[in-house]
Amino acid sequence: MSPEAQLAEGLVVLGNDLPASAQQRLLDYAGLLEKWNHTYRLTALSATSLAISHHLLDSLAVLPFVKGATLLDVGSGGGMPGIPLAIARPELQVTLLDSSSKKTAFMQQVAIELSLANIAVHCGRVETYRPPARFATITARAFSDLSTLVKLSGHLLQSGGHWLAMKGVWPQDEIAGLPLEVAVDTVHRLDVPGVKGERHLVVMRSSAGQH
Repeated sequence: MSPEAQLAEGLVVLGNDLPASAQQRLLDYAGLLEKWNHTYRLTALSATSLAISHHLLDSLAVLPFVKGATLLDVGSGGGMPGIPLAIARPELQVTLLDSSSKKTAFMQQVAIELSLANIAVHCGRVETYRPPARFATITARAFSDLSTLVKLSGHLLQSGGHWLAMKGVWPQDEIAGLPLEVAVDTVHRLDVPGVKGERHLVVMRSSAGQH
């Protein structure tokens, strides 16, 4: 199956009806990921078919749960899930944060080459990041355990905002270890086309109001 067909079919399964222009940008992003990966080791997956399923579709599976106008992707690495979400939702203001200058250079290049005006890239550590405004949604994929995520990024979540943490198996122990001021709204099982093994999304909020 061609990458175009794999992506289109996967989007139908996910219920994401994206225009052809967005689908082409997603494929162009996968191409840039593959090209830069030879030099920068952005991801362990190099095959294009796996990039479509494990990067693009996996990222887009969380799209229905993204609320608000601003999103911070913590430990974005090669840009997942932030870049696919920014492509799918052009009105969403997405900030990609990573402490690796090589990875942020790549993400900056993607934003330029694909003309993604709704993306900002910041190189630094999440705990020292002090933007002018907080974010409605904070996403993380393979960044850390849940407790570390909420402790390091709590100052960046706006009142009423949510964390969306992407996990493999149901992270029961991590949920049990969360601080008292963080509440788990729901844990969604994600069925991602082409991805074997369990995928879950943990939706959390601060129950302490403003920090």
